[in-house]
Amino acid sequence: MKELVLVVALAGLMWSPLSQAATAGQITHLSGTLSAKRADGTSKLLAVKSEVMEGDTLGTESETYARVKFNDGGEVVMRPGTQLKIESYSYNAAKPESDSIVMSMFKGGLRAVTGLIGKRNREKVSFQTETATIGIRGTHFGALLCQNDCGGVPTTGGNPPPNGLHVDVASGAITMSNRAGTVQINAGQFGFVANQNATPTMVPPQQGIQVTMPSSISQNKGGGRGVG
Repeated sequence: MKELVLVVALAGLMWSPLSQAATAGQITHLSGTLSAKRADGTSKLLAVKSEVMEGDTLGTESETYARVKFNDGGEVVMRPGTQLKIESYSYNAAKPESDSIVMSMFKGGLRAVTGLIGKRNREKVSFQTETATIGIRGTHFGALLCQNDCGGVPTTGGNPPPNGLHVDVASGAITMSNRAGTVQINAGQFGFVANQNATPTMVPPQQGIQVTMPSSISQNKGGGRGVG
């Protein structure tokens, strides 16, 4: 009888909610189709007020913009054709030592405003791409990863932006780092790195690529900060 009770108890632990992925935030604005591939391999379509989970890979379809608000107050707005994975997300207001945000952008572009984690533990926040990793300094920034898919992005010369990672900083500062080096980009400045073997560099404002978002997605109708 004792053995049966033990088996039942162990089975209950295996199916406990504690084993499920943690909630990282929710969708606050959406125009179009947004999907999430969960860590367990399942997929689902998301809507406004849908939860996003640690381990999710979020994907926006063409002409879709999506805004995610995270539990620490940070926000991300995703452009059409973007794939963003929440590699890790840990936030407890009472335990700063547990802070962690790591996101991987596989394609597309975004604008991000860091929340409380970025203010109290900025070294615990990073955005990874195939060309470089973005570190933050209490920041509002934009990032665009061009992979022969940026034909609709306007430039001063009229040609599509070159392939690689383009960044712009609205406030605070970021770092761009890869195996070739690191550069800090401050508010009002632009940066670019072509690939993981190229040195990240600052670019003149007239050559910089600014990631823009529709006001309906980037602005809070009830007040508060915008992400656009």
